[in-house]
Amino acid sequence: MHQPGQIRVLALGIIRDGNRVFMSQGYDPVKQQTFYRAMGGGVDFSEPSQQALLREFQEEIQADLKNVRYLGCLENLFTYNGQPGHELLQIYECDFVDPKFYQLEQLTFAEGDRQKTALWVELERFRSNELILVPDHFITYL
Repeated sequence: MHQPGQIRVLALGIIRDGNRVFMSQGYDPVKQQTFYRAMGGGVDFSEPSQQALLREFQEEIQADLKNVRYLGCLENLFTYNGQPGHELLQIYECDFVDPKFYQLEQLTFAEGDRQKTALWVELERFRSNELILVPDHFITYL
């Protein structure tokens, strides 16, 4: 879990299907704002970020990934729930092994003690600023 005053390292996976991208939906209660981010999670000490990516997808939605390709690292300074945050995002492009994930509209999963939703989102909804993508400069990877 996030500790105040610490930099978190996350591994995030971009999965595309035509003009759609698979995203995790979040909500900031202070800003009263729904936002979207690529799925993934924290990198553990001594764990390569690609392994963390594979582990997180398995833990959260029981999905295996293939064609995993490193795209780059993005630094993210932000405020969430009224608290400052600092992350280094290791960004990968990948595909689902099981084609059933491409058929889903959305799915609910547990992240710690919270229920979260993952869903397919049309890329144009981020490009037109209809939906909020975090971090905002993440759009360059899509």
